[in-house]
Order: sequence, then structure tokens, then C-alpha cells
Amino acid sequence: MTWVLDHLGDIWSLTLSHISLTVPAILIGFVVSVPLGYWASKSRVARSVLLTLGNIAYTIPGIALIVLIPVLLGLQIINPLNVIVALTLYAVAIMIRSAADAFTSVSSDVRLSASAQGYSAGQLFWRVELPLAGPVLLAGIRVVSVSTISLATVGSLVGIHSLGDYFTDGFARSFPTETLTGLVVVLLLALVLDLILTTVGRILLPWNRRQRLSSSAAKALVQPTAAGGQIV
Repeated sequence: MTWVLDHLGDIWSLTLSHISLTVPAILIGFVVSVPLGYWASKSRVARSVLLTLGNIAYTIPGIALIVLIPVLLGLQIINPLNVIVALTLYAVAIMIRSAADAFTSVSSDVRLSASAQGYSAGQLFWRVELPLAGPVLLAGIRVVSVSTISLATVGSLVGIHSLGDYFTDGFARSFPTETLTGLVVVLLLALVLDLILTTVGRILLPWNRRQRLSSSAAKALVQPTAAGGQIV
């Protein structure tokens, strides 16, 4: 405990470094995965190809990918961007399946109802399909966040500072307190980020607070109101 108190500044600094590696990867991975997942939900060929590529990408060892990316991008191996790119690829590999399943879960009756009321393709996506796919997308990004925070520790093996430094240094010095500290902080960071995502999800997806929207309830979102307007 004394060691932890004496190194609170270092712990906070490495935590910020860890966040700077993981949060951009999670956000970029999500933004990239949503359109790809939407495409996969509309085409069996696209789904097969994209999910297969995602599975292959996720089987590549983290350290190998971090070493390979500098060669492909012409960066120095200790550049943090290498880890961000690698984590983004892993995030997309995981998230793309969730995104495809999310859009596939939207009832065809809901789509037909919205189209019959004159929704354009853009309106159908932004005002019907994306909101209704939201709960599954939220579940997917929560999984991605935990995975990304864990995988980011691998960067320490090539000299990119993160909470993984406590694992490599702790093992090298046979100092379990340091290793345990890194493990606890990584778990706490994953928990905090998950709570943030859950809170954001409750704000943006109020219909998912108690239970997932049923097909009949979802259909009501695109039904005309008594005044001739629409709820959406």
C-alpha cells in the first residue's frame, strides 16, 4: 500500500496515457463499424466477407500487429499511433458483427411502415433503423471498450507507455505489488468506461432503460399521431 501511495502521480500519468490510446480506438472503431455493419445487414455477400475479415484480423497476435503497422505506415515502432491503429482494427473486428446483428434485428415491418409513410433512405436510417439498433450497438461497444482497454497493455512490450508498464516492470523485478496495481487500475478503468457508456446509453436510448423495444412498440415510433404528425 505504501508503494501505491508513493507512486500515485505515476499511476495517474500512465492511466492518462492508457486512456489516450484506448478512447480514440474505441470511438473510431465504432464510427467505422456502424456503416460496415449496416452494409453487412443488407447483403449476405458483404456480411460473409466482412465478418470473415474481422475474424481473421482478430486472430493476429497483438504484438505482431503493433510491429507490423510501423512497416506498413512508415512510422517509428515506439509511436503511440501504432497502438491506436492496432486497437482500432481489433475494435472494428469485434464491433462489426454486433453492428450487423443490430441492424438485422430491426423489424422489416418497421422499415416497411416507415417507407410507406414517405421516409427517404437517409431518414429511414437516422430516424428509425439507427435508434432501434441502438441497444445492440451499445452492448457491442461495451464489449469493445473492455477488450480495447485490456489489449492496450500489449503496447508496453515495444516501449509505448500505458498501464501495461506495471505488468512488464513488475514481472521483470519479481515485484507482485506493481503487477497487481496495474491489474487493479486496468479493471477500474474498464469499469468506469463501461459506466460512462451505460449512462450515455440511458440518455440517448431512453426507451431501453427498462426493456428492449418490442417490434410492436418499435412500430409505434413511425405511426402518425392524431394531429397528423409523426412521433419520430
